[in-house]
Amino acid sequence: MLARMVYSVPVFGWMLREAFTGPTTAKLLFILNLVLVWLLAIAYFGYPAIILPALTAVPVIFTTLIVITKG
Repeated sequence: MLARMVYSVPVFGWMLREAFTGPTTAKLLFILNLVLVWLLAIAYFGYPAIILPALTAVPVIFTTLIVITKG
């Protein structure tokens, strides 16, 4: 049900559907688009566009390290 709601978003829905169910080239092009959007955000916003993804990745990496060391 959540996937149907996400896929029904007009601009991004078809890209996400192709990224999950499409061929390998669609997956690679989706990743390339994400990288290009991030580079455009860096060009437009500058330093905060570099720092915010790193700050949001900290809890994920921290949790991963805890799970790895927990055994």
